[in-house]
Amino acid sequence: MLVKRVAGAIGAELQAINLGNGIDAELAKTLRELLNEHEVLFLRDQSIEPADQKALAEIFGPLQTHPAYHTVENLPEVMILESTKENPSKIEMWHSDMTFQQHPPSVTVIRGITIPEVGGDTLFASMTAAYEGLSQGMQRYLDGLVAVHDFSHGFKESLTEPGGRERLADAVAKNPPVRHPVVQTHPETGKKVLFVNSLFTTHIEGLPPLESAEVLQFLWRHASLPEFTCRFSWQPNSMVLWDNRSTQHKPVNDFFPATRRLHRVVSEGNQPY
Repeated sequence: MLVKRVAGAIGAELQAINLGNGIDAELAKTLRELLNEHEVLFLRDQSIEPADQKALAEIFGPLQTHPAYHTVENLPEVMILESTKENPSKIEMWHSDMTFQQHPPSVTVIRGITIPEVGGDTLFASMTAAYEGLSQGMQRYLDGLVAVHDFSHGFKESLTEPGGRERLADAVAKNPPVRHPVVQTHPETGKKVLFVNSLFTTHIEGLPPLESAEVLQFLWRHASLPEFTCRFSWQPNSMVLWDNRSTQHKPVNDFFPATRRLHRVVSEGNQPY
């Protein structure tokens, strides 16, 4: 297996690897170490079954399901992310997956199924590099602050669609707002990372509303600076593994009216601290 860095702060492409051959203990250990080092791993030409993708995600911990997405038949952990002409994707913002939960995912594993000929890239940003890029004064200011993350905020467009509130009523009821530190400590690397995102974070507790809004807007702009990011162009059977605790990502929805279909599996993480 060859490891090729793709940007200065984040990301590496793994070459000469075929996950279809199975994942033994040594490979699982290597993948975990590489993910801690690079935060996002890219692989090409991985023609595997959904059950194999599920098994890959399981090396990072127990799996989670999602309250709003369709899933592969008989595999509720394998979510279907599909954008079509009739139902284009509504998520265009930088975010970490499912931070509206008490235990957000640790690792996300996605495989490209149907990919448009042009467009549909995904951007990734290192929240480790973003935190380290702040002044010491701002780091001290943020340490100890707590932010609120809300499912309803992230899915507000879906909730306003005809029948949306009824369709998502159970998900809303089961996912009340949660509190996470603005700066969390990565449980494996021990590094500090920013942990707020524009999709699910609503406000910072204890701050006046205007100050909270201005601080969050600054952090979101800062976290997406080009020097903290990399970009991935999808192909069929491309796979991406990312550390959801220390990264954010942004889909580029520039492929309408083409269809894009991805399979996603997420591993359960710890409660951020």
